[in-house]
Amino acid sequence: MAWKVLVSAPYFQPVVDQYRPIFEQNDINEVLVPPVRERLSEEELLDLIEDVDGVISGDDRFTARVLERARKLKVISKWGTGIDSIDQEAAARLGIAVRNTPGAFTDPVADSVMGYVLCFARQLPWMDRDIRQGRWGVSLRERTLGVIGVGNVGRAVVRRAVGFGVRVLGNDVVDVPGEFIAETGLEMVPKEDLFRRSDFVSLNCTLNKTSYHLIDEAALELMKPTAFLINTARGPLIDEKALVRALRAGRIAGAALDVFEQEPLPEDSPLRGLDNCLLAPHNSNSSPAAWERVHENTLKNLLDELRER
Repeated sequence: MAWKVLVSAPYFQPVVDQYRPIFEQNDINEVLVPPVRERLSEEELLDLIEDVDGVISGDDRFTARVLERARKLKVISKWGTGIDSIDQEAAARLGIAVRNTPGAFTDPVADSVMGYVLCFARQLPWMDRDIRQGRWGVSLRERTLGVIGVGNVGRAVVRRAVGFGVRVLGNDVVDVPGEFIAETGLEMVPKEDLFRRSDFVSLNCTLNKTSYHLIDEAALELMKPTAFLINTARGPLIDEKALVRALRAGRIAGAALDVFEQEPLPEDSPLRGLDNCLLAPHNSNSSPAAWERVHENTLKNLLDELRER
């Protein structure tokens, strides 16, 4: 059996040639590598997907319409963890396997979260300006971090924060193991309580129907005016219009965003003009060693499913 594979994951595309011998050894005789700017849209996929057997995907828009057009598709192997851009109900109905690499970037993302916490606590990006105006940073031992989503990344954030002496609050729709709570001293609380009490709020949950715009006008109203919001998970967890209003009005002190509702961040986004908002290009997972592990696991997931078929 000869297979045709679409490679649309932006991080995998530059290393396709490195893995061509493995493709050839496994009867993948055609590898399609289209131009990708962040992700493929539904319309772009509709033009590409009809005779494809497998995909190494990024955050491409695999809607039901796309999957129904994909008459030969057997597997979508997601590069990374999040699969919210794939219509999983449609995939299951059509017998298309969806595979990902859970926990792929736990450490680099957790490191990024703590980096933002330190930036805000010690005011590192603004230190020169602040010292001229007589303002000083605070010790982390004086502050509370709220973690929304205590999965792999959330737990790594908690462990790092506890090492700095931070008090940590958690919230999750899934029960967190008691041994982890005992180990870290994590206090699980309702979301509203977490918003009211936290000096830093870190979003580390998945994007789904219940978490869309988790941070909205009401949530921002609950937060302290001295609090900071950090999102290294998914852009649509935050209602960006509400966040812009809160940042402009000083209802919260600042935000750090590695992800956005629309990516890449539009040139006219008002977030670009706010000096109390740190922006990054969806790269909190940056780690060459982690990328290589994900390359290999994503390819293995693809091959496992094709062989099974």
